[in-house]
Amino acid sequence: MNSVTRVHPFMRVPPPFLFVLTFFAGVGLQHLIPLSLTSINMANVVQFIGRGLAGVGVLLALCCVGMFLLSRTTLVPFGTAAQLLTHGPYRISRNPMYVSLVLVYLGVAGILMQAWPLLLLPLPVTVLHGIVIPFEEARMRDLFGEAFGLYCARVRRWL
Repeated sequence: MNSVTRVHPFMRVPPPFLFVLTFFAGVGLQHLIPLSLTSINMANVVQFIGRGLAGVGVLLALCCVGMFLLSRTTLVPFGTAAQLLTHGPYRISRNPMYVSLVLVYLGVAGILMQAWPLLLLPLPVTVLHGIVIPFEEARMRDLFGEAFGLYCARVRRWL
């Protein structure tokens, strides 16, 4: 393993916890400094969309976890992958599990009508995009070489 020798401290926090901690910080801010997400008339629409986003996010996450378990590779971001997954949701995004976290986060914020968590969403996404994903990609490049490079050339990081 050439390009990655040290694990960043943020890598010790599982990505779902980054989203949960950020969401709860947003809920706390919502109680301290209330922000209205929408008018009363739009509440049903926002909650309906939220349920849809959360549902799609959960289904996507379950699909990805199932694929990882079936292929007997790791779910741990700093673990060693046993196989390069390039089918299913991985044909569309190199990080569909992270896309699912964003969808669930957005969905729950809509269902609960929480504005502050929406404003804080860039925090965990920035940690993923700037620290976690580059670390994972360097590991994958070391493990799978040219196959991973070709995969990156045809599949986007997010969507």
